[in-house]
Amino acid sequence: MRAVWIFLLAGLLPAMALAQGAADSALAEGEALMTEAQRSQQRIDQLDDATREALSSYRQAIQQKDQLAEYNAQLSKMVESQRSELADLQAQLATIEETQAEVVPMLQRMVRSLEQFIELDLPFLEDERADRLAQLQALMIRPEVTVAEKYRRVLEAYQIESDYGRTLEAWRGTLEVDGSQRVVEFLRLGRLALFYQSLDGHLQGHWNAEARQWQSLPAGYHRTLAQGLRIARQQQTPVMLRLPLPPVSEQGAAQ
Repeated sequence: MRAVWIFLLAGLLPAMALAQGAADSALAEGEALMTEAQRSQQRIDQLDDATREALSSYRQAIQQKDQLAEYNAQLSKMVESQRSELADLQAQLATIEETQAEVVPMLQRMVRSLEQFIELDLPFLEDERADRLAQLQALMIRPEVTVAEKYRRVLEAYQIESDYGRTLEAWRGTLEVDGSQRVVEFLRLGRLALFYQSLDGHLQGHWNAEARQWQSLPAGYHRTLAQGLRIARQQQTPVMLRLPLPPVSEQGAAQ
């Protein structure tokens, strides 16, 4: 009986060995399949990530494209606007050149008219006014000075001359009286009249615009002129002054 079992066991051993081999092979194959499945899943995950990255990059590229298209459209509008402004500036420059060609001779005429006006005006502040006129004449021939600056300086000189007609002024200077130079006090009433009085008050006179010379005044004007000098220096409140004035011409009255 024991021999039979031994025989049976001897017969089963190869079958068991074959079954164990098959099981091991199946297990190995299963592990290989599992490993391959994991690798496949990893590849799928990687492809998934790459797809998402590619999709994200694509969307960013589309967004950048739209932004660039909008930016280019804005640039095109800016360029077109600048071209229009450039055309306007070129037209303005052409107009300015034409205007300058007309303004410069006009300014020169204004300076000559100012010179003639000063020559015919009352003889006050002669050095100051002559110096201002000389500066204008020199300015007119300087090419580096803009037309705008020349125009401003000419208008400034005209404004100063215009202001003289609305002011009362007193100053001390020298004047030839009776053949000798004397220090006197000058009094200017706008552009209406110009007077002088010696420092001791004994001599006084006025400028005769018609005769273009100084003429003496009676001693009775001494006090009135002294008051006028104090008023001009703001040393006395203004009062009515009785002084000789030039006659008003018919032409001036009509104007």
